[in-house]
Amino acid sequence: MQPSRDISRLIEIMAALRNPDGGCPWDLVQDFRSIRHYTIEEAYEVADAIEREDFGDLREELGDLLLQPIYHAQMAKEAGHFDIGDVVEAITEKLIRRHPHVFGDVVADGAVDAQDRWEAIKVHERAAKAERKGDAEPSILDDVPQVLPALARAEKLTKRAAKIGFDWPDLPAVRAKIEEELAEVAEAENAGDENALREEIGDLLFAVANLARKAGVDPEAALRDANSKFTRRFHYVEARCREDAIEPAAAGLDRLDGYWNEIRSKDKA
Repeated sequence: MQPSRDISRLIEIMAALRNPDGGCPWDLVQDFRSIRHYTIEEAYEVADAIEREDFGDLREELGDLLLQPIYHAQMAKEAGHFDIGDVVEAITEKLIRRHPHVFGDVVADGAVDAQDRWEAIKVHERAAKAERKGDAEPSILDDVPQVLPALARAEKLTKRAAKIGFDWPDLPAVRAKIEEELAEVAEAENAGDENALREEIGDLLFAVANLARKAGVDPEAALRDANSKFTRRFHYVEARCREDAIEPAAAGLDRLDGYWNEIRSKDKA
């Protein structure tokens, strides 16, 4: 078996790995559930390579991600559900259907118009899908995946609701809601009610996700950036502790906060 630029070779390799006669023992015992987390992890690693603008890593990570649908399709083929050809046919049919301005005689007046047409087509698709499943009352929130990261799902849920006018009128209104939720967090804290505190913090996070969406900011990406910034600044704090020959745990909050303010000032300079 030799490497190839042809995707059919990848399909052949996956089939060989899953072959009960001489295949890989690890691959043979996997199922959809056991590898689903790899699918999610590979998508995040692709996103990470893009954010770092490391195109060598991106090439490799895209390959790892590409393996996932091949893997799932091979298991589906073995179970008699579908094969990779069915997957390719389904996505090509969907792309053609959702782009009548490219593959039909519809004219799209710019990117916004194209996006609006895409969304309108998706609304019809969701209704048709609900009908096939026998759901008498389809919801606009249907098919927002449960497994999305909570912050990303909150943004997507509120975006869907906003399509029918269920939305705050402007950013000040969302900020007022956040202030309201903060007050309710304080109230639950003062009452010593742990369950209420957990619920109110959840409401606060949901409101912040709404604020990000309203401001045109991807909340998941914004939080990832904040995590990266915190990590970089904390590394500086640790380095300063080493310079002053003191253990971070023994430095005390005032000293640690001083180091933190140093790097904050450098960032703003």
